[in-house]
Amino acid sequence: SARCSRRTFKRDRRLGYRGRPMVDTATLFKILSEAKTIVVVGASKNPEKDAHKIPQYLQEQGYRIIPVNPTADVILGERAYKSLSDVHEPYDVVDIFRPSEDVPPIVDEAIRGPAKVIWMQQGIENDAAARKAEAAGKIVVQNACMMISHRKLVASS
Repeated sequence: SARCSRRTFKRDRRLGYRGRPMVDTATLFKILSEAKTIVVVGASKNPEKDAHKIPQYLQEQGYRIIPVNPTADVILGERAYKSLSDVHEPYDVVDIFRPSEDVPPIVDEAIRGPAKVIWMQQGIENDAAARKAEAAGKIVVQNACMMISHRKLVASS
């Protein structure tokens, strides 16, 4: 499961990264400062789950959240889509809350979409999919918590 905790941040001291960061802090700041709309693949309707809490935090910070969850109609007051391919409006970031092994087809969909950034939440990484996305011109963040990164880089500045 993708968890974002302060303890993890303090332990890793790299904005929630565990493993090899693919982008530097300046790039993370630019992503989080310029993005307006985030598609959250695997968004949860369960308020106890990180896949609900983190998009809710991002929504509270002013981002437009577009949830993707095939079992939900509405999440966080926004229409939920069945798949990323069903989203036919502009978005800047694809934020993935799915197991690492489920990432490749999501990345394939994201490559065809308008987002410049594909972000895999903490605990989620797939190097082959990341390389494919980078080869297609996307910026890829793996195994990092968007909420922690926002708190450390944007909210505190």
